[in-house]
Amino acid sequence: MNNEAIGIGSAAAPGERASRKFDWQRLLALVRKESLQAMRDPSTILIAFVLPVVLLFLFAYAVSLDVREVRIGVVLEADGAAAQELAAAFAGTRYLKVTAARDRREVADQVVSGKLRGFVVIPQDFERRLASQVPQSLVQVITDGSLPNTAIFVANYSQGIVQSWLAARGGAACASAINLEPRYWFNAELESRRALVPGAIAIVMTIIGTLLTALVIAREWERGTMEAVLSTPASVLEILIGKLLPYFALGMVATVGSAALATLVFEVPLRGSLLALLTLSAVFLIPALGQGLLISAVTRNQFLASQIALFSGFLPAFLLSGFLFEIDAMPSWIQAITYVIPARYFVRSLQTVFLSGDVWPVFLPDLAAMTVIGLFFFVIATSKTRKNLEP
Repeated sequence: MNNEAIGIGSAAAPGERASRKFDWQRLLALVRKESLQAMRDPSTILIAFVLPVVLLFLFAYAVSLDVREVRIGVVLEADGAAAQELAAAFAGTRYLKVTAARDRREVADQVVSGKLRGFVVIPQDFERRLASQVPQSLVQVITDGSLPNTAIFVANYSQGIVQSWLAARGGAACASAINLEPRYWFNAELESRRALVPGAIAIVMTIIGTLLTALVIAREWERGTMEAVLSTPASVLEILIGKLLPYFALGMVATVGSAALATLVFEVPLRGSLLALLTLSAVFLIPALGQGLLISAVTRNQFLASQIALFSGFLPAFLLSGFLFEIDAMPSWIQAITYVIPARYFVRSLQTVFLSGDVWPVFLPDLAAMTVIGLFFFVIATSKTRKNLEP
């Protein structure tokens, strides 16, 4: 077999390499070689197939933004029937786990120790306040401010229980004149899993595209095998495409597997099409793979490549993509940084395709942004790799 056809042969001068035509046989040989190498590497299999499953299970079950069964105390200082009914209303909701008490000192220490997140006091003069024509507070709500979101939930939900209880009594002075019935689009049950799991797919793709690519290619630089490949008649473009295509395929397989887990196991609806999901994933892999390639070309060291991939790829995708934290709530200078993070656009599109459907007016700007960022990474990585060929 001709050595040139499989990409192995004598070294070519930089001028000869620049003028060499693109050869599909060499490219296929390089893809085959890289695929076999990836399949024989246990770390690649672990990162590509095992780690995504673990991460999805963690974000689906261990990480939750839902507030349920919050532990609070209900201090019943009054003995009247109305006070007893209100205390029963607090105990009857599935969002609160109530500890009953007769004195606030019984629950105050539990709030300090963290066993309770707050307590509601139904005062001794509750019946008098209820019958009074002068508007005044019926109960006192004390919450643990060290957890602001939970504290706000306890205060608002306690107020809602009191208002609902008053409305159920049917008194004209107590019942609200306006009945509000909120409706939530895209996630009517307000389950955080339905937003977290699509975002977790973006984290998985970042790990496969950026971290795995940076580690594998940096390892070749470290061992000296990359120089051997660069000395063959294959062009820089053939070498780069040959190395990246197997990891692109791994990323697409991971997308399909993650989508199957999301819909079949975690019961997250996929209201959009599989074609839209695969298109979004394929375009996101352009900046992810390009960033991993650039990191490996610059560092040529596995440890350093892993650290840079972690701080420039994984952490920004985790913290600054809108996956866990609202971008609009961040300082303006942080919001400006998020525009150069590909995961920002991928997370938004993934949540749209899962929870809303194929909304191409949302997809197209995101696809364009990811493509531009990816091309930027590839141009710099290709330039850096070409310089490595120069004597």
